Amino acid sequence: MKLVYTHPNIAILVQAYSPIEQAEIECVLRNEYASGAMGELAPINAWPEVWVVYDTDFVRAVSIVETSHRAVEGQDWQCAQCTTYSPATFDTCWQCGGERF
Repeated sequence: MKLVYTHPNIAILVQAYSPIEQAEIECVLRNEYASGAMGELAPINAWPEVWVVYDTDFVRAVSIVETSHRAVEGQDWQCAQCTTYSPATFDTCWQCGGERF
């Protein structure tokens, strides 16, 4: 097993975990309930983590996380079908459901 991603905010961590899981890479969450241990442990040791089960999936999983983060940081995009703008985090148009190209 290898650690792919960690973050103090579980919501952001899940945004990294979900696309890895959707890519059918076997992965697990660790420390998702460990925030209550902060004070007993160093804060970084209680952060939630995403781990891949098989080391051979590590590079692909890291690539997926990097791609998903770029989408969050990217700019809104215009739908080719209805010309409506959708947020960078959307893969389909919020108005008509058209695919992002």
